[in-house]
Amino acid sequence: MLAKQLTSFVIFFGLVPFLWSQSDEFDSNQKEKHVNRLAKESSPYLLQHQYNPVDWYPWGQEAFDKAAQLDRPIFLSIGYSTCHWCHVMEHESFEDEQVADLLNENFISIKVDREEMPEVDHVYMSVCQAMTGRGGWPLTIIMTPKKEPFFAGTYFPKSGRLGRPGMMELLPSIADAWKNRRDELVKSANKIHEFLISSNKKQLGDALDESILQNTYSQFVNRYDKNHGGFGTRPKFPSPHNLIFLLRFHHMTGDKTSLMMVEKTLQEMRMGGIYDHVGFGFHRYSTDAEWLVPHFEKMLYDQAMLAMAYTEAFQLTGNKVYKKTAEEILTYVQRDMTDSLGGFYSAEDADSEGEEGLFYLWKIEELNSILEGEDARFVQHVFNLQPDGNYKDEATGQFTGRNIFYLNKSTSELADKKKMSIIRDKLFHVREKRIHPIKDDKILTDWNGLMIAAFAKAGVAFNSQELIEAAEKCAQFILEKLTDENGRMKKRFRIGVSGLDAHLDDYAFFAWGLLELYEATFNIQYLQKAIQISEIMVAEFWNESSGGFYLGSDKTEALIVRSITGYDGAIPSGNSIAAMNLLKLTRITGNVKWAEMADKIFNVFSNEIERAPTGFTSMVTAFLFESDRPKEIVIVGSGKDPETWAALDRIKSKYNPNKVILFKNIDDTERELSPLAKWTATQQTIDNKTTFYVCQDFACKIPTTDIKQAIKFINE
Repeated sequence: MLAKQLTSFVIFFGLVPFLWSQSDEFDSNQKEKHVNRLAKESSPYLLQHQYNPVDWYPWGQEAFDKAAQLDRPIFLSIGYSTCHWCHVMEHESFEDEQVADLLNENFISIKVDREEMPEVDHVYMSVCQAMTGRGGWPLTIIMTPKKEPFFAGTYFPKSGRLGRPGMMELLPSIADAWKNRRDELVKSANKIHEFLISSNKKQLGDALDESILQNTYSQFVNRYDKNHGGFGTRPKFPSPHNLIFLLRFHHMTGDKTSLMMVEKTLQEMRMGGIYDHVGFGFHRYSTDAEWLVPHFEKMLYDQAMLAMAYTEAFQLTGNKVYKKTAEEILTYVQRDMTDSLGGFYSAEDADSEGEEGLFYLWKIEELNSILEGEDARFVQHVFNLQPDGNYKDEATGQFTGRNIFYLNKSTSELADKKKMSIIRDKLFHVREKRIHPIKDDKILTDWNGLMIAAFAKAGVAFNSQELIEAAEKCAQFILEKLTDENGRMKKRFRIGVSGLDAHLDDYAFFAWGLLELYEATFNIQYLQKAIQISEIMVAEFWNESSGGFYLGSDKTEALIVRSITGYDGAIPSGNSIAAMNLLKLTRITGNVKWAEMADKIFNVFSNEIERAPTGFTSMVTAFLFESDRPKEIVIVGSGKDPETWAALDRIKSKYNPNKVILFKNIDDTERELSPLAKWTATQQTIDNKTTFYVCQDFACKIPTTDIKQAIKFINE
């Protein structure tokens, strides 16, 4: 292991990278004494550091040239705007003159927004995990001017505590080593570089077979928390792509345990403090096993993936609580996270007024001043509020006198009453007057692709044109503002400006959104764009030697290694979603080249999947799609006939995740389906009636004009 190889290096410094927790209040009155280069950037995270006395550079050639010219190492700090411990490290160290002096005299300092530069983050996070056995943000890397890292860690305080180093000890030690013992640093950097090259070499493994589905399911059974739902212990993340796999595994096999695990988890999360019962939407994760105390930031990708999980659960079970939850998530996104042009913002911070969660917490005295006596008692009972508070500070473990809203089994039935809705509305309007957490208002192509898919799926499942229109408006925004005339994409839009090279996830996730939007509207232009974007993705990201997609394009900046990964973390990987898209494109177009690439993706990651299948759940879900005898459903009819649209709505809203639906509109010769799906060219109406073709592996059942017979074919 690389960590063992570098043990002597760590001992050489007498330092061990570490994660440290403490609670510090921010000085909101700090004077803006400095303005550095980050003031010219668009990233909200970088702009948060524009007044630091640290002489920050954004990632770019200017910084590397300067480091080479001055013969200095690079201090690289990676984080994101809603990262709590990034704020802490900024306040303690980057706003501190002493620390800034050490950085400015001995290093070239670079600040990176991980959400804007995921490939940079991925490369150096893998270094940190290899060297220290863990990772997280803020991520701290020290490297040569050639981008070769030799030291990695996460959060560091200004001064060391309990034998652990702080910035005041770390920086002078490394600066001295750079000047006097550089050969040892270079040797360590070379080892790390060799490790990165080795870890990114992909070789085709054995083909996956259906046993991987059972193995993935079994791992979830072993990790399942029978008391509170979810998987593992604390901290507990929603990881909705895992729930989506289990829903589809149940659909394929009829296994009752898989559905039970999903339902228990969805219900417990919905009742817990991880859910914002006043303003809707989910917080990032729970710090405990009970889903009670969250880390309060809200991320767009969580809303998208959770909305999809709840939507699919509703389609499968008919439980209206799941529908209500999905609708509330999307209400939050439309109300608080949507730009006037149609794009969706990235995140809301955990902190307000320098304190995590303050915006979301309540004192009993405040509630009593807002609500009448009976209503106040009702809220306290339903949401388990206590006079002395039910919320403990994460760092100190002490009650704060404030309350977080959560439900339990004995009170959850009361929460859906009309009375609760009226009270919630009152509390929401009072809460809106508080100082809000900072909103990261950059619009990212990949996360917006997820959100388009979520709105489109929910619009179909709930028969809501409003939700579908929200997906369409965002898709048009991306096509207009984040796509050039050749179809190539940009990563980020903020305050009227598009920029940054797009990554694999941008192409894969947006193509997913477009495919969902096509099945929601049957607008052929969405299908055309999905195919075009996928063609560009293959041209610029495909690994010709062994298969799979690189994280970065071959037309963008070359890092010390070109990363390729299929691991599904907080969200699915680009390779996982690409695999699903490719399989669907084969079913839609009849072109097997897409499926052949999907097979190579499965093979190139098969060894890793076999070792840890629950780390690749979305990729296994794509494999499940192909294993569950997918069907192609072509509906031929008049777009002017209400009966045709009624039939389309009936078929597409039914939960059947292993299908693709195509609509051949006989009235629209200008936007004909057949050029994109040549295998549909001969499919016509019978007796001028809406006609259904249900196919499997491009062999079709007898065409029928009877929708009941068509549904019977679909269910076979």
